[in-house]
Amino acid sequence: MREGGEFVQLAERFLAMLANERGASEHTVRAYGREVRSFAAYLSDSLGEGGQMVQVEHLHIRAYLGVLYERGLTKASAARALAAVRSWFKWLAKEGVVEQNPALLVSTPKLPKHLPRVPSAEEVNRVLNSLEETPLAAKSKKAKKDSDDGDAVAWPERDRVIFELLYGCGIRNSELVGLNVDSVKWGDDAILVRGKGRKERLVPLGDEAAVALRAYLPAREARLIAAGKGAKVHEGPLLTNLRMRGDCRLTTRSVGRIVKAIALSRGLPADVHPHTLRHAFGTHMLEEGADLRAIQEMLGHERLSTTQRYTQLTVGQVQRVYDETHPRAK
Repeated sequence: MREGGEFVQLAERFLAMLANERGASEHTVRAYGREVRSFAAYLSDSLGEGGQMVQVEHLHIRAYLGVLYERGLTKASAARALAAVRSWFKWLAKEGVVEQNPALLVSTPKLPKHLPRVPSAEEVNRVLNSLEETPLAAKSKKAKKDSDDGDAVAWPERDRVIFELLYGCGIRNSELVGLNVDSVKWGDDAILVRGKGRKERLVPLGDEAAVALRAYLPAREARLIAAGKGAKVHEGPLLTNLRMRGDCRLTTRSVGRIVKAIALSRGLPADVHPHTLRHAFGTHMLEEGADLRAIQEMLGHERLSTTQRYTQLTVGQVQRVYDETHPRAK
């Protein structure tokens, strides 16, 4: 048997399947890889290099969670580790390596209910209107030094598109940077998004986002041609990095820095990030009366329960809906 024993080998097989067959995102594969490899190493230490997967019981998993707590990990981190282990054993059972999933007998750590603060529609519109009206003059030295993009606030046309698509379409950061020029379906007023598991969905393209795109595309074309990469004008990545490095595609890391820099410069909280705008998309649509299942479709969620966690209704909003719709409330 090769170095690492059965646990390590099965862990690597699972991760390879996750990346190749299921088409999981790079972020998911990296996160699962960290958790699964850590647990495989723990099993090797606990059961020895000659240990076999059929020996693993739910008590081993509980003990491993205890080790994570001893290392100072939070309940949320332990819950993520358990989710990865459950997925691994689900695959192992499907492959016939084990008869059942022992991780199902381990309870998920109870997490405090926390809903991220979502900026109001007025706050988001204020930011978007400022991007439309005036160029971004403020430049962050830290962004200039560290960002994959060279300067997180140096290209106002592109940065407005980033905000318009994240908030106007509710797409994920990874879906945003994965867009190509031909992902914009002008005839359908929509964008073709490739989400988790490489699943495709059409998301409506709002008027303001379309205006922002039309203002950005000529600037993008000029920069590509100047960099000697004119071949990417009509088929390359929609959002490009400032210096046209590599394949020119903007990274999720840079998007995060751009969003934070703009949010801070416009008076939004420091914890605003790309996913905040996705939360805001769902929450604001629900506030305006959109059907929850329609929001689920646009966000690309498999389960409605996930969409419900992404949206928030205040007590006042619930009371208003009740007052306006229930026969006995009138």
